[in-house]
Amino acid sequence: MSDDGVTLSVTELVEYCQTQAALLAGRTETIGAETDELLDEIDEEIAELRTRMGAHPSGPETPEPAASPSTAGSDDADEVAELEAIESDLEEKQARAEAKQARMAAFQDLSEAYAELAAELDASVDDGQEALGRIVRFERDRDAPAYFDERSTVLEAVAESNE
Repeated sequence: MSDDGVTLSVTELVEYCQTQAALLAGRTETIGAETDELLDEIDEEIAELRTRMGAHPSGPETPEPAASPSTAGSDDADEVAELEAIESDLEEKQARAEAKQARMAAFQDLSEAYAELAAELDASVDDGQEALGRIVRFERDRDAPAYFDERSTVLEAVAESNE
């Protein structure tokens, strides 16, 4: 397998797969940390909301008399609007957290698949051309370039060399 005099061995292609797996695993950890931060934020906001609800005049902890009829309507409307805004914010953050969790799972799955491919190539392939073909098919079938923003995949390199 050569392109402009460059030949890649099965060993080099196995190392490439292992590197890709490690990069994806690192990205999985980063996304996991971001998700944990977001979930912590959500937990804090829910705790704050519970505290506010407990301190609300109609809540169980406040023995103070209710507001007079002339002010109760506007205060209640403001409180309801504020609670709806908080609820909307929480729902948006929960949706972002779910999207991050799904993305993290996708990165983890691809990382594991690269590691498995590296092991398969190492154990059963002796021809660099065959190894290259398997990597190209693997990356095409899994849309691997979409996972690497700052790094080209073998699939992309092969596509560029065929132009």
